[in-house]
Amino acid sequence: MAARGEITPMPAAAIFADTLAEPASVYQWLDWLETQLPFPVIRVTQGNGLIEDALRIRERKDKTGHWVPSGVPHYSINSDGSHGHGPRQCTADFKIAPIMRKARQLMKEAGEKHINQWIGISLDEAHRMKPSRVKYATNLWPLIDRGMKRHDCLRWMEKNGFPVPPRSACVFCPYHSNGEWRRLRDHEPDEFQRAVQFERDYQQAKGATVWKKMFGVYLHPQRVPLDQVDLSTDVDNGQGVLWGNECEGMCGV
Repeated sequence: MAARGEITPMPAAAIFADTLAEPASVYQWLDWLETQLPFPVIRVTQGNGLIEDALRIRERKDKTGHWVPSGVPHYSINSDGSHGHGPRQCTADFKIAPIMRKARQLMKEAGEKHINQWIGISLDEAHRMKPSRVKYATNLWPLIDRGMKRHDCLRWMEKNGFPVPPRSACVFCPYHSNGEWRRLRDHEPDEFQRAVQFERDYQQAKGATVWKKMFGVYLHPQRVPLDQVDLSTDVDNGQGVLWGNECEGMCGV
């Protein structure tokens, strides 16, 4: 939209934080997108990527054992049978930090003391709106300002003859919906197998540490291995789609 003058002013650059764990469809999309824009799309990466960081076993300073960080917000079963959930460190470490580092660099190169940073979340995700944590940047949300939801963005792409963009997320993100897991399994099976293998490697790395309160870590809230999760829909189970998914917001009346 910015390239077509529908959102102004023209950006100096777009920044994509690459965890090195996106599905192939996202990298193909980025390759195409870079040919469509009059401003650069800059890819930034934190270290050697999220996968390597999450699987790297570290030795404790006191030499009493080993540990690995909670690189992804995994689901766990604790020794007392209760359920746990790992902290979400990946966004701050592998998305926000490298983006802001590059933004500061661009700002200094341009001789500016302040930047406006567009964040492309849609109205569906308004709960994700957060003020900037730093004084030199102001966060702006052009899609929300225009009242655009995800389907509005897709309609805009279609109207302008552009392909449907894939969803950007790590292949093994524990916050995937069942629908997204099914999409990976059915349409990008190699990427789904990457997630299955990552879960196994992550479990092995965690098992090599002194995390004694934890029986296992998983990528799905069912807390079973990803390739054993029941991803079937109500339709698959013979339930059918009740009322055609029609809703006027009148439940309870």
